[in-house]
Amino acid sequence: QVQLVESGGGLVQAGGSLRLSCAAVGSIFSIGAMGWYRQAPGKQRELVATITSGGSTNYADSVKGRFTISRDNAKNTVYLQMNSLKPEDTAVYYCNANLKTFRYSLWVDYWGQGTQVTVSS
Repeated sequence: QVQLVESGGGLVQAGGSLRLSCAAVGSIFSIGAMGWYRQAPGKQRELVATITSGGSTNYADSVKGRFTISRDNAKNTVYLQMNSLKPEDTAVYYCNANLKTFRYSLWVDYWGQGTQVTVSS
């Protein structure tokens, strides 16, 4: 059984910062890419940022220069540092990891439960 456990969401004023964390726990053999996605009310889920196991990163244009994704492979954890937050960043943020367990040899996508980020103007 594998779970992605998220933390760090909350309410912040525009211009403020938040740091999200997501730890993959369970019987994990290997983790590939990890990332963050978000979904605002009435909108589709969208990519925020991804990071490969080697540390290569990719960002949505809307967050470039403000958000930084990083990971600690020893802790199976991915982080999202969010600075200069804007009201339009308000959404539920979901962690994603592509990983293999010891039980199965397939690479499978796992998702966190989501954490609410609210930015007030």
